[in-house]
Order: sequence, then structure tokens, then C-alpha cells
Amino acid sequence: MKYLALLITLVSINLIQKTDKLTGRYNYLLEDYGLYAQKNKITFKDSVFIFDNKYMPKGKISYGNVILLENFINRDLIISIRKDQIKKDTIQFYIHDKSGGGNYLDISSGKGKLIKINN
Repeated sequence: MKYLALLITLVSINLIQKTDKLTGRYNYLLEDYGLYAQKNKITFKDSVFIFDNKYMPKGKISYGNVILLENFINRDLIISIRKDQIKKDTIQFYIHDKSGGGNYLDISSGKGKLIKINN
């Protein structure tokens, strides 16, 4: 009987929890002199993201207080997204350059937006 109660508790907790993960397809736009230019489409699945452009590498997603997209376009660029942004259809992100030295996440070298594609 206690195993049944434990099973019901675990299932109900699992159903109540919300996933704070990026999923789906997005257009990504980069800001250049105050204007946004669409660059490509991106698909988020679990802990990886894939560009529609076949020649671009897959990237890894790290979830924490700030969501980090590693290996974005090249190995030196990292994208940071505030956790509260992922529930929106338009997500603001900041670009950081690892080759800049020091604590590179404190210095933004650019910014952009991810806009959800509704199918």
C-alpha cells in the first residue's frame, strides 16, 4: 500500500512540474546598429540545438540560473538567456566571446532575439 502511495505521489509531482527548457523552432536575429537582421533558423531539442544550415555545428545547452548556448556559430561564442525569457515567444539573448579573456560572461559583445516559429 505504501508503494502505491509513493507511486501516486511521484506521478503527481512529475505532472505538476513545469519544464524550463527551450523546445521548438526559432528564427534568430542579430542586432547590428539598432536593426535586427534574420540570420537562420534554429531547432532546440532537449540539451542540444541544431541550425537549419547543415554546415553549422550542433551546440550544447546548459541550464542553470542563466541558460547558456555553447558552440554558437563557432567555438568562441556563447549565448546567454535569462531563465524568465524562455516562456516568451520572443527571447532576448546576449552574445559573449570566450576569447575575450577574464570573466567573459560579464561582457556582452552583441545581442539578438529568438522568435518562435508557430507551425
